[in-house]
Amino acid sequence: MKWDQTLKIATTMALLAIPARFRLASQDQPQPRQASPASSAATANYNFLIASGFLCDPPDPDVCPAVARASDGETVEITGAGTLDVASKSVTGAGAFTQKATTGDIVTTGVWTATGLVSFESYGIAPGALLREYPQFRRLGPFLMGRGMMPGPMAGLMTGPVAAGGVALIRIRLLPDAGTPTDAILRVNCAKGKVPEDTQTDGVRLNITSGPAFDEQVSGRTVFLLQRPGPNFGWQRVPGSQKQ
Repeated sequence: MKWDQTLKIATTMALLAIPARFRLASQDQPQPRQASPASSAATANYNFLIASGFLCDPPDPDVCPAVARASDGETVEITGAGTLDVASKSVTGAGAFTQKATTGDIVTTGVWTATGLVSFESYGIAPGALLREYPQFRRLGPFLMGRGMMPGPMAGLMTGPVAAGGVALIRIRLLPDAGTPTDAILRVNCAKGKVPEDTQTDGVRLNITSGPAFDEQVSGRTVFLLQRPGPNFGWQRVPGSQKQ
């Protein structure tokens, strides 16, 4: 297998967090009941992708990068990835951006980092969306769905995340290759689940403090991945056993 193919597979698996952790255990240990993805979607942890990772396989200019337009015709191209915790309103994330004039000439390029989560509205989960929309994952179906390969508790170790829809407002810091860093609000919308009528497409918007507002979604693909907890196995001492 070529190096670039190996790297792509490794990156995809890391982004999907499959599996999250393997912990040695006694299979007889009782497991706490866990909330279903549907009931926990509004308060759970998510990974998110913005025109990056498996969303860009195969490459498609209508998908990657994500593009937003300002009222004067300038555009900004954005890619990135990260995680967010709705309950604690915390976020980590980073990516790249390119701002272009109406002529298509590059105005500035740089990277961005997430500094805070303003809000997140869940549209709910989209079971099976990864398998339907990304054929490269169909051969991993038993692992993504947590069935078919390993019975019993071991099956839960390969459940992986579930695609979900929603809209996040994220505070970010723009770090241009040349010039002064600036703050901005990045809006990330993923049109999966029960999507409102006015947000029927994936995309981003960017409002730069004391700068242009790129408030028109042009193109791009995004996704939130609901992190499903795996089984909590742990060593259990048998009563009366001696510590070695």
